Amino acid sequence: MKVLLIKDVKSLGRVGEIKEVKEGYGRNFLIAKGFAKLATKEVIKEWEETQKRKEDELKLEIYELNKEKEFLESIKVLISKKLGNNGHLYGAVTKEEISKVLKKEFKVEIDKKQIDTKNIKSVGEHIIDIKLGHGIYAKLKIEVKGI
Repeated sequence: MKVLLIKDVKSLGRVGEIKEVKEGYGRNFLIAKGFAKLATKEVIKEWEETQKRKEDELKLEIYELNKEKEFLESIKVLISKKLGNNGHLYGAVTKEEISKVLKKEFKVEIDKKQIDTKNIKSVGEHIIDIKLGHGIYAKLKIEVKGI
């Protein structure tokens, strides 16, 4: 009997492969446990359509992330912080502050976990990385001014 693997099966194959297996093993183990489906023409066609749809969604997601990267790299975030007695920042610019400014001023939702930076502790211009996903990083310019 031929089965389409819908999960990886050790010593048999990987997801999406069509394998010839014994009737009992196929029905009583692979299909019963949800590792495979009987490889009919309809099931194979449905599997291929699902994979094509997932691939198209991934391409669209990567395209949108690249557009977001271009936008983030074209802006400059201005953050004002209180200065201490010695002229240095009182505290540090945190990931949370950067995330809030992006949301408030630019309407961009970036989770603080996506911001890849050490705390900024000096006045001036800084460049930080933002992880957008799928290996795409944006370089964001931040200008820190003392008040």
